[in-house]
Amino acid sequence: MENGGRWHPGDQPGNTYTDLRVAGSSEPPHHDGGLDQEDLTTIKMAPTSMSHLEQFVDTEWVEPSDEMTGTAVFDATGDKSTMPSWDELVRQHADRVYRLAYRLSGNQHDAEDLTQETFIRVFRSLQNYQPGTFEGWLHRITTNLFLDMVRRRGRIRMEALPEDYDRVPADDPNPEQIYHDARLGPDLQAALDSLPPEFRAAVVLCDIEGLSYEEIGATLDVKLGTVRSRIHRGRQALRDYLANHSETATSARPGGAAKTA
Repeated sequence: MENGGRWHPGDQPGNTYTDLRVAGSSEPPHHDGGLDQEDLTTIKMAPTSMSHLEQFVDTEWVEPSDEMTGTAVFDATGDKSTMPSWDELVRQHADRVYRLAYRLSGNQHDAEDLTQETFIRVFRSLQNYQPGTFEGWLHRITTNLFLDMVRRRGRIRMEALPEDYDRVPADDPNPEQIYHDARLGPDLQAALDSLPPEFRAAVVLCDIEGLSYEEIGATLDVKLGTVRSRIHRGRQALRDYLANHSETATSARPGGAAKTA
């Protein structure tokens, strides 16, 4: 990808994410490198420890298992030498970040921008990351960037994909095709898009990403009761939307409307 360009899923078939570069730099961040004052004052991304609270046993670190790979090893040991390289880190987590960004934003353009911005934040702050839950940290960054985007615009832009999108030739399906076509139908995605951003974030994190209420509360920085309320109200709004649009679609079909005497 050209320096300063946007992140595009599937740009490099078979090597999709290793060309992600941040702020015109081709070098990964160094753990012992410093940030300038602007970075230190403008980036607010304290990592949140969630499911790895059990990693301490008798005040000792749990030994990493043979199955642990990538950032999970660093989360379990705290040994910075085990942190993956920048390219490995992007390869390991870009799919998950893009999927979450797409579910939150509802369109490919914003999902690409959110993914790019998420890794810019990670790039700038990786040397300050403390062992906890790296995926939880990414959830928090991505979700907060989405909510910031919505507040900045005043409304979220929802762009429909072209009708012939699925017929665009490609060697391999890109992440948007995989997650949009395999996971959610257009009706459910439209229903998600209709939710207020705070409700949408809570429902996506819970029902699609599989986070616990406690993890969602830490990600959104809200109380547990607020998480429950947003999920409950978001699910109810989804049911209402789907029911109303199902009735509308039935009535629109020839002979679909109920006949009256």
